[in-house]
Amino acid sequence: MSTPLTFPVDADVPRRTAEEREAILANPGFGKHFTDHMATATWTDGEGWHDGRVQAYGPITLMPSAAVLHYAQEIFEGLKAYRHEDGSVWSFRPEANAARMARSAARLTLPSLTEEEFVDSLRALVAVDVDWVPAHDAGEASLYLRPFMYASEAFLGVRPAKEVTYSVIASPAGPYFSGGLNPVSLWISTQYARAGEGGTGAAKCGGNYASSLAGQLEGIEHGCDQAVFLDSSTHTYIEELGGMNLFFVTRDNRLLTPELTGTILEGVTRASFLELSKELGLTPEERRIPIEEWKDGAASGEITEVFACGTAAVVTPVGELRWDGGSCDARRDGAVGEVTRTIRERLLDIQYGRAEDTHGWLTRLA
Repeated sequence: MSTPLTFPVDADVPRRTAEEREAILANPGFGKHFTDHMATATWTDGEGWHDGRVQAYGPITLMPSAAVLHYAQEIFEGLKAYRHEDGSVWSFRPEANAARMARSAARLTLPSLTEEEFVDSLRALVAVDVDWVPAHDAGEASLYLRPFMYASEAFLGVRPAKEVTYSVIASPAGPYFSGGLNPVSLWISTQYARAGEGGTGAAKCGGNYASSLAGQLEGIEHGCDQAVFLDSSTHTYIEELGGMNLFFVTRDNRLLTPELTGTILEGVTRASFLELSKELGLTPEERRIPIEEWKDGAASGEITEVFACGTAAVVTPVGELRWDGGSCDARRDGAVGEVTRTIRERLLDIQYGRAEDTHGWLTRLA
């Protein structure tokens, strides 16, 4: 029986001063600054997970032949820690992130952590860097947590790595939309696909994000903020953006989202909205949605709101949809829709402890 993985804290890790930390927290941005520590552990074939620790945040040493650099055997997760009014720190549905990371690991033939080990790594890091979690009254600020795993074995050969490294880093994050909710414009990418049938689309791995960048640039070239990707085989059905799931609000109070076909990442925010929609009098519906249904629904008024969702931004309203030869916009008056605003606020109220967590979604970290 393997020894349980723990994350003891290294002594005498250099820390930023309180003044330096507060200067960063006053305007953290997103993904620009990182806390003093990171959690790490190593897996080796035959030994399993070992050498868990919380150490100083700093450069990673890899051999030039490290498998991840050549064969992209890596996965990651993203979630946040929220300061509540009483000073306690909580995460939102970390068990869902642990389960998704285990699924991603299976797809990329990497070892998996148990749910307990995953959550313990978050607790260990947040406990030592708890002063980096923004104050409860700091708007929508939070501490973004990024667990990731990669093949660190120095070996050139196409096979599952026999040495793997797991890490968690943390980054204070301000409100994603500092100037309020701003609708984005989307370009329908028909030249590129994010993922294909039988591929890694349902896994949270870097390759999926890298493959979406060409489509994103295509959208920018056509005057849009981002691109929406369709299924790779027929270019008929809506899938997702490069890093967010899509939702459609209909005139008869349905909340539509593309069903999970193995090529779409199952977002934790997506799953939460499907649950919360019932409390808002909406009927959630997961199915394949043709891109023509979006165009026709926006024109007829059948689709009244469109938004994307993910951990970082929570909700991103979608305004104009463009394609070669046309465009449409589901908004009638150019404003962000009521459902978009309401479902976003409902989720944030739970995450920040302003509303009762009737779903049991919150886990205390510190």
